[in-house]
Amino acid sequence: MSTKPATAVDVARARQIWQDYRQSHDVTVHQDQTAGIEPTTGRVWFGESAGDVHDKMVADGVDLPAYFIRVGYDYYARKGVRR
Repeated sequence: MSTKPATAVDVARARQIWQDYRQSHDVTVHQDQTAGIEPTTGRVWFGESAGDVHDKMVADGVDLPAYFIRVGYDYYARKGVRR
């Protein structure tokens, strides 16, 4: 994993990339999968988990911080108890 911490700018850029990506691609085929967005290059990977996406990124020679989100939701994972 990259040792460079993500910044607020990285997160904002990754969210914008994800919004643009969803508008130009049909992501419904990836519903409930994990999307990994790398904010420097704008590349997007899909997989079953953040670990799976990370493995795909490394296989592609990318070792940069990424933003992960669950397709169909506005978050990757939630902490706490639902009531």
